Amino acid sequence: MNELMQLLSNDFLPKFLAGMVVNFEIAAIALVIGLALGLLLAAGRLSGGVATAVTVSIISLMRAAPTFVVMFFLLNAIPRDATLFGAPFALSGVMTVALSLVPYSAAYVADAGVDSLRHLRAGTTHAAFLFFPNVTRAFFVMVMSSSAGAAIGVTEGITVILRQAEQLQSFDDRLVLFALGIVLFGIPLQAGFMLMSLFQRRFGRSTVEEEASA
Repeated sequence: MNELMQLLSNDFLPKFLAGMVVNFEIAAIALVIGLALGLLLAAGRLSGGVATAVTVSIISLMRAAPTFVVMFFLLNAIPRDATLFGAPFALSGVMTVALSLVPYSAAYVADAGVDSLRHLRAGTTHAAFLFFPNVTRAFFVMVMSSSAGAAIGVTEGITVILRQAEQLQSFDDRLVLFALGIVLFGIPLQAGFMLMSLFQRRFGRSTVEEEASA
């Protein structure tokens, strides 16, 4: 335990917090790209005809795409010395992980966007606003999923914990460190989920009142 306390008293917490920032950065990039692509897919799904059939197929495929598979595909499909119009085009580790989360992000946004657009057309605006807490929930899910970056050497929160655990000789100390990591990750994520649940309940009550007065 003394070894663990010495490790924690050094620079573990600053490194871990910096790693968590990377987790949030990855999720933010994936969400921004997913919003742009997902809203286009949502509009295509509601347009009818062939466009609907095509977009439904694309959304289903993206929804089923495993993050690890997409990540390693991107890692191996784009050479590290790739160029585009003479400029370097190789993806950084952060961008590789972020892009691997885009299929999930875009599919989630498309599904939520379709529901929101339908509510707007029906005149139930409060129900349409549920799009925002739903998308925020997806963001926090992607923060957790961004830990996949540890597999390719991205220095995010889980990577910091694993590297620090390698320096500990005691198995019990490692367990305590992992438990501490769970707590440090869990507090902001659970706080975010609780906040989104409060917003959803609030909008849900407003939707019921709006439909009752219609």
